Amino acid sequence: MDMPQGINVRHFIDERKFGKYQFLVTAMCALVVFLDGFDTQAIGYVAPAIVKAFAVNRSALSPVFSASLVGLMLGALLGGPISDRFGRRPVLLTGMLFFGVMSLLTAYATSIPELLELRLLTGLGLGCVMPNAIALTSEFSPERTRSTAVMVMFCGFSLGAALGGLAAAALIHDYGWQSVFVVGGVLPCVATAVLWLHLPESVRFLALSGQQDAKILKTLCKIDPAFVHQPSVRFVADEHPSQSFPVKQLFADKRAVFTLLLWLVFFMSLMDLYFLSNWLPIIISDAGIPVASAALITAMLQIGGTVGTLVLGRVFDKFSPFRALSLIYLLAAAFIVLVGTVGTSIPMLVISIFGAGFCVVGGQIGANALTARSYPTAIRATGLGWALGIGRIGSIIGPVVGGLLLSLQWDMHQVFLVGAIPVLIAAVAAFIISRSWTAHTMT
Repeated sequence: MDMPQGINVRHFIDERKFGKYQFLVTAMCALVVFLDGFDTQAIGYVAPAIVKAFAVNRSALSPVFSASLVGLMLGALLGGPISDRFGRRPVLLTGMLFFGVMSLLTAYATSIPELLELRLLTGLGLGCVMPNAIALTSEFSPERTRSTAVMVMFCGFSLGAALGGLAAAALIHDYGWQSVFVVGGVLPCVATAVLWLHLPESVRFLALSGQQDAKILKTLCKIDPAFVHQPSVRFVADEHPSQSFPVKQLFADKRAVFTLLLWLVFFMSLMDLYFLSNWLPIIISDAGIPVASAALITAMLQIGGTVGTLVLGRVFDKFSPFRALSLIYLLAAAFIVLVGTVGTSIPMLVISIFGAGFCVVGGQIGANALTARSYPTAIRATGLGWALGIGRIGSIIGPVVGGLLLSLQWDMHQVFLVGAIPVLIAAVAAFIISRSWTAHTMT
C-alpha cells in the first residue's frame, strides 16, 4: 500500500500486527537476558561450593554478592543515558561482550578479593545490557501488546537464572564451581558475534536522531514486507529529542512524583528478589537439605517467575496495570511468609518458593514493562536504567540484610517474616501510582 510523506514510525508499528520480524527481535533480546539471568544468578547457586572450596565462613560471601550488584547498579545508571544518546544496539552488544569476558576470568579467581573485583566488573556489563534489551523490545512492539512482548521477552532472564540452578547442580558435581562461570562466559561472547550481524537498532531512536532514513526504511520493510514507499519518503517521530541531561527529564513535565514512586517499587522489589536469590540455597541447605537439592528447589523461584510473567503480561495490557502490580506484590508477601513456616517439607517449599517467584519475579518484570511504556523514546532507556539502578541499591542491601539476620541466628520463620516487608511497601507505592497516573499519561 502507498504511504504518505513523513511516516510516523510509532504509528507504523502500532498499526501493524506483531509479525515475524518483531518476534525475531524479541527472541534476540530474550537470548540476551537469558544469558544475563544465567550469569547474574550464578554466584548464588555456586555459593555453597565456594564456601567449601575457599574454606571461609558463609558471611564472607556477602561482599561478593554486593559487589556484583554494585556493578549492575553502575552499569544501569550509566548505560541508560549513554544508549539514549548513542543507540540501544551498540551499548547492548558492548555490555554483553564485556560481561562474557569477565565471567570467564571469574573461573580463575583464587580468593574472595579476586572474586569480588571480577563480579564488580561483570556487573558493569550486565547493568548496561538490561535497559537496552527492554527498550528495544518495547520500541519494536505495537502499543496493544507492548507489556506482553516485554514480559515474554524477559522470561529469558528467569529461564536463564533457573537453568543456572539446574546447570550448577550438574556442573559443580562433575567439573567444580569454576565450570559454571566458563559456560556463563563463553555463551555471551559467541552470542555477541551473532547479534552483531542480526540485531537492528530501534527505528524510534533512529527517527529521533535524524538522517537515518535508509536504515529505518530497511527495518520497516522487514516488519512489513508489503510496505510500498515513495522514493523521497521521510520518517518522523511524534516526540522530540532530549534537549538537556536525560536524567533531569525524568523529573520534567509532571513526572517527578511518578519517577520517585517507581524508584521505590524497584528498590523494594529488587531488595526482596536478590535476598531470596542469593540466600535461599544456603538457608535451605542449613535447614538440613542437601546442597544439590537446595539448588534445584531454589530454581523454582525463577520457574515460578517465568510462569508469572507469561500470565501477567496480558493482565497488564488489559487492566489497570499498576493496580494489578500492587495486588501481585501483596500476594508475594504472603508466599514469602509461607516459605519460612513450612520447615524442611520439600513439597511445601517447592510450592511456596514457586509462588514467591510467580509474584516477586513476575511483579518485577511487570514493573520493567510498565516503565518502558511510561517514558518517551528520548529518555526511555534512561528511565529504565535509573529505575533499575536505584533498584540495585535495594538489591545490594537485600543480601547484606540476609547475612545480618543469619549472623544473628534467626530462624527461618523470622527471616522470611522480615523478608515480606519490602514487597508490602512496593505494593503500597504501586497502588498510589494506580490512583494518580497511568502508563499512558507519562509518554
